[in-house]
Amino acid sequence: MNSSRRQFLARTAAGAAVIAGGTTFTTGQALATKKHVTALTNVTVIDVATGRRNRDQTVLIDGDRIIGVGRHLPVPRGAVELDCTGKFVIPGLADMHVHSIGDERVSPPLYLANGITTVREMAGTNPALYDWRDRIEAGTLPGPRMVVASNIIDGDPTLWDPNLIQVIVVDDESSARAAVRRVKAEGADFVKVYSRLSPASYAAILDEARKTGLTVHGHGPDQLTTKEVSNAGQRSIEHIHSVGLAVSTYEVEVRRLVREITVKPGDYNAWFRQLHPIEWFAAHTFSRARAADVFGTLRRNRTRVTPTLTMHSVLDKPDYTALDPALTKYLSADTVGTYDYVLENLYKANRPAEEIARQHEMWAWRQRFVRELFAHDVPILAGTDTGTPYSVPGFALHEELELLVAAGATPRQALYAATVEPARFLGLRDNLGSVEPRKVADLVVLDADPLRDIRNTRRIHTVITRGRVISPTARQRMLAEVEAAVKEPPTAATIPAGGCC
Repeated sequence: MNSSRRQFLARTAAGAAVIAGGTTFTTGQALATKKHVTALTNVTVIDVATGRRNRDQTVLIDGDRIIGVGRHLPVPRGAVELDCTGKFVIPGLADMHVHSIGDERVSPPLYLANGITTVREMAGTNPALYDWRDRIEAGTLPGPRMVVASNIIDGDPTLWDPNLIQVIVVDDESSARAAVRRVKAEGADFVKVYSRLSPASYAAILDEARKTGLTVHGHGPDQLTTKEVSNAGQRSIEHIHSVGLAVSTYEVEVRRLVREITVKPGDYNAWFRQLHPIEWFAAHTFSRARAADVFGTLRRNRTRVTPTLTMHSVLDKPDYTALDPALTKYLSADTVGTYDYVLENLYKANRPAEEIARQHEMWAWRQRFVRELFAHDVPILAGTDTGTPYSVPGFALHEELELLVAAGATPRQALYAATVEPARFLGLRDNLGSVEPRKVADLVVLDADPLRDIRNTRRIHTVITRGRVISPTARQRMLAEVEAAVKEPPTAATIPAGGCC
């Protein structure tokens, strides 16, 4: 077991010791520690691994653990019984690619209110994220289990404007190794790598990460192939950009074109605009033989792909991207203003009509590409890239699940990518990902069957996080508190919105 995983499990165990007890809570309340048994009765338990619907079940929860699941189990005397007739229970959901926004009164409760009990934070750009993570584990801040990345490590020049996102820039083996040691000391759960790393810097990062007990997740660097990234031991590849380039009949030519991309420091728009025609060429020279080879490597190495279709939808169709009016109330004016700026300057600027039309076609291709990933049994993680305009924490995951199904996944496969696969990826399969005894009581009770219609994941009745029940009334109160919080002045620990990464 590597040291980062030991640290994470130690935090989890410490948190469980503090917060054990099935208490109902809402944002801002102290978390009680009185233990009692909670019973969900007459509920249909969804087995995400198999797609079975186990009807008329009783789920017994003692402290933060499920202690029994079965048909008409006897309810212990003194238990709090929740009659769930006509309802369905699934494991707590995971959003495996987020960039939280706002202060602790915004993103953490929005995740929980949407049934998200685990998130993977993909850029540790603000120390507040590590503070949230540790306080959530200690039971003093309501929120989802958080696994937090390092600061992004990128090559020189980096794509990111330092006014938007702070990045650790490395240009040789020595600086790459130093960056890994730095993020380890800062408390990162894993190393986040980015697009412009050189092969030498990338190899040094992987080697130093192994020595320090950290895993590596992130982008596929432009100068490496997907198979090289997978074989090197990178645990996940985020987005479709790099993987999509790897399955062209003319991959050698595609790789040459990518190596010729040049950018000035912070010129993210220039990188995208140079990448678009290369993606177009790769998409129109798609090779099923190359796909079978590349996807087979990913499958054998258990290299996860996080498609982030929610993000790609915005980047491919920025002219048709708008904020859902029903969700505006959960974003501050500063966040909306930043989203407006990023959309106009990073993704819409200097785009001729032909490029706009091609990107619309690329969106349709990405959907077909995701269908191929599922068909080849590539392990998929559901992630949104929350932080992209105009995504709203928590709500975005339900959109991602719908986009995965629209691309060709079954509702069960989409749910698997947000429950079972994240638990396995994080090394927590003994604790998370299913509704069965001895698992942590992270559960979502739904008013309708998500296997029949994936949109039913939005029909949340009750959320249970580590045995603590968020009732319908408490859930609405949490949302109302977020709505009030975003109208107040930002705090020192506020995390600003940014672009996708």
